[in-house]
Amino acid sequence: MNRCFSLLGLLLLPMTLTAADTKNVKTESLVLGGGCFWCTEAAYKLQPGVVHVTSGYAGGNYPNPTYEEVCSHETGHAEVIKIDYDPTVVSLETLLDFFWMVHDPTQVGGQGNDDGPQYRSIILYANDAQKMAAEKSRRAAQERFRDPITTEIVPLTKFWPAESYHQDYFARNPSQGYCRVVIAPKIDKLKSHLPAPK
Repeated sequence: MNRCFSLLGLLLLPMTLTAADTKNVKTESLVLGGGCFWCTEAAYKLQPGVVHVTSGYAGGNYPNPTYEEVCSHETGHAEVIKIDYDPTVVSLETLLDFFWMVHDPTQVGGQGNDDGPQYRSIILYANDAQKMAAEKSRRAAQERFRDPITTEIVPLTKFWPAESYHQDYFARNPSQGYCRVVIAPKIDKLKSHLPAPK
């Protein structure tokens, strides 16, 4: 089965902040990809301090790519997410540490049954601080994996938001096969790695 909940999708909704909650929040952004963006988007919505997650494309050399073009492997893009977060609530280091739990960073050519370079493991840094934090996090994570981590750490040149039907896919399509079989069990597992709600 190729691609990315049951009632668990409804549990995610209260964890994302409303527009009123975020009006005065000064956010920072992180762009990364760990396979299907439906999966990574749903995973990062679990993290306290994450204000918004947008699915999209980055790491390629073709302007404003469509989903079909990215899937053709002609554009060089990966499926990624842009995480807008409140750094007073969650640190960049915490978000990067979580990344190594969200997917298998040692897999080459995709994630699980999702094959192709668009599903590669990638962190796209916006500045030197993000680059250094990503490299430090990757070195620390390597101690937990037997196989070499293959995650690319590259400069972010442009983030292209994906089509509207890809946004919030997991929460909006709880009965879809990929969401039920692949994402829901992953979300259950990831919840055990998060701090208890206050």
